[in-house]
Amino acid sequence: MTEVFIAIGSNLADPLGQARRAVAALATLPESVLVQASSFYSSRPMGPADQPDYVNAVARLNTRLTPLALLDQLQKIELEQGRVRKEERWGPRTLDLDLLLFGDQVINHERLIVPHYGMKEREFVLLPLAEIAPALVLPCGTPLAQLVARCPGNDLAIIAPSADVQEPL
Repeated sequence: MTEVFIAIGSNLADPLGQARRAVAALATLPESVLVQASSFYSSRPMGPADQPDYVNAVARLNTRLTPLALLDQLQKIELEQGRVRKEERWGPRTLDLDLLLFGDQVINHERLIVPHYGMKEREFVLLPLAEIAPALVLPCGTPLAQLVARCPGNDLAIIAPSADVQEPL
């Protein structure tokens, strides 16, 4: 199985509930096991400031799915939770699931870029990721701890404990 990390974000229609339901949905993915989820964090929006704050988290999974099959599953969860894809970048959304890392693979596909292109600068990704994988080293060789040390907090705050993750039967 391949270890993967998925960023979770929501700022519409009960964002904390959306994020919790996303973690629960990740636990039901085929050929995958949800290993761990971070606490839920509140963050200011990227882009347009005239939108609600976000709730963010990061989940760790082990999967046998291919990267594109996993992406399809993530987009299915987004749609099931009311996601409407718009041209506006960084706008409000019910749910955003981003595949951050897929093992140590570097993927440059028209549908998928891994490692996620913005993860090295975003506190709402780095801090939840460091919570569940503090010793992680990115495929480029950069230790996660080094990125976290350089990352401003930008008022990121934990608003709820991590989701309960149950061991597979």
